[in-house]
Amino acid sequence: MKTAKYAFVRSLPVMAGYLVLGLGFGVLLQSKGYGLGWALAMSLLIYAGSMQYVAVDLLAGGASLIAAALMTLTVNARHLFYGISMVERYRNAGPAKPYMIFALTDETYSLVCSGEVPDGVDRNRYFFLVSLFNQAYWVAGSAAGALVGGLLPFDSTGIDFSMTALFLVVMTEQWRASRDHTPALVGLGVSLVCLLVFGADGFLIPAMVGITLVLTLLRGTLQPREKEEDAHAGH
Repeated sequence: MKTAKYAFVRSLPVMAGYLVLGLGFGVLLQSKGYGLGWALAMSLLIYAGSMQYVAVDLLAGGASLIAAALMTLTVNARHLFYGISMVERYRNAGPAKPYMIFALTDETYSLVCSGEVPDGVDRNRYFFLVSLFNQAYWVAGSAAGALVGGLLPFDSTGIDFSMTALFLVVMTEQWRASRDHTPALVGLGVSLVCLLVFGADGFLIPAMVGITLVLTLLRGTLQPREKEEDAHAGH
């Protein structure tokens, strides 16, 4: 019970964002002629917020499977790097491990990586419940958006920016919670350089590779700081 309560409380900020963003996705999907069934299927089986927004246009435009696969790889390439960093945390996750890997979104990653869990809270169960709660919020928001979008007229212009807004909020919260801003500054710096070099359409993958390389080189410096922050948080 303590683990479930802790996971729920920690996931409340994500709930606030996912209900609204899921609502936007459902409305946008409905505006393209796809109803509740599509919203539920995509949010249960795909569960990739920003990619689901992109998928709406792919569906409406009749994109080929190859085009959809390449777009998905481009948009979600960052998850390759998330996965590498989660190997140790999820090593002993048990039967829930496949689902936890599937449900690893940006916001879930943020909660799972933000310090150690307190005494009396089962670590692996906390990881699982955070993943489950977050997807439940997204599914609920998507379903509500599809229903509301079918009943009331909406101007969906600008809704697809909502995912970017949530990313900015998550980054701001991480910046405020951490005393060491080196990873964030590395991410911003490398991304800016890659944006200038490769342009807006081609900078994502080079930026992720560059960030990974730089943080790997700085790993020896960053790890002692992380341990110090975890110890400080425990007090």
